[in-house]
Amino acid sequence: MDSTIVALLAQDGLTNGSIYCLLALALVLVFAVTRVIFVPQGEFVVYAALTMASFDGARTPGTVWLLLALGGAAWLADTVKLRREPRRMALAWLATAAPCVAAAGLVAWVAASKAPFVVQALTTVLAVTAMGPAVYRLAFQPVASASVLVLLIVAVALHFVLTGLALLFFGAEGVRTPAFTSASFSFGNITVSGQSLLVYAFTAVLIVVMAVFFRYALFGKALRATAANRTGARLVGISPDFAGRLCFTLAAAIGAVSGLLIGPITTVYYDSGFLIGLKGFVGAIVGGLVSYPIAAGGALFVGLVESFSSFWASAYKEVLVFTLIIPVLLWRSLSTTHSDEEE
Repeated sequence: MDSTIVALLAQDGLTNGSIYCLLALALVLVFAVTRVIFVPQGEFVVYAALTMASFDGARTPGTVWLLLALGGAAWLADTVKLRREPRRMALAWLATAAPCVAAAGLVAWVAASKAPFVVQALTTVLAVTAMGPAVYRLAFQPVASASVLVLLIVAVALHFVLTGLALLFFGAEGVRTPAFTSASFSFGNITVSGQSLLVYAFTAVLIVVMAVFFRYALFGKALRATAANRTGARLVGISPDFAGRLCFTLAAAIGAVSGLLIGPITTVYYDSGFLIGLKGFVGAIVGGLVSYPIAAGGALFVGLVESFSSFWASAYKEVLVFTLIIPVLLWRSLSTTHSDEEE
């Protein structure tokens, strides 16, 4: 293995690791605020890539029907629960059902009008982001006070539902989406695509934006308070339902952009989300599902291990990647003092 091969493998590892980094940050965010180990995070990536591919093929994405179903179910659930509180019911509709219905209409219009590439990309992000609060409202809000194990079971069930719907709406064929740029840059013997540079840039920007958001923004401080002490956050007027919807919205947005970034780099299938999300989960575990910087570093390390493993032992690439989680869990089990879960 010479220096050129090392550089190529490192580039590939950093590109994949950057995507895993985005997913790891979303997983840490969701778990810190809601205690949900969000197994279907990768499904947001898949739906974004498949929706964009449908736009590129001049087809109406099946995302329309999923958005309408989510919006209708959220509307019905809020109507039943808040029928005696018209003001809260209207606000709940605006927070969950209305974005889904509006996004469905926008997706249908963009597909029919053959809008430019940039409009298609923005519409894809908006559509997948709108799924986030509706998913939380229907799947997790009713059991928000349950144990972490129950929430994990719900997350796994949701993963299978979203995977099955992706097969129904988009079919079993793999897709690749158009790249945002066809430019490439040479650094010595190494050629780096403009798409890879976009992945690096967005990952870096997101880390900075999240740091600023959680440090200075009011909503970011509310999420930090909820993550630190859910009971205390409720006592000072921070709604746990609002915090859950907000973090799922952010997670869906991160997944949507990740899908657009990874679509031109690798072939995406209806069931690719689990494997992609699981590698982000390994990075998040390195950070103990609490530390954003360590989770980001762990995800980048996962990408590098995957890349070099594919060169040395491609048949065992996935095994080697997931083996990384064993020493981390062993160390944490020996070094962490158990405490009763806070309600």
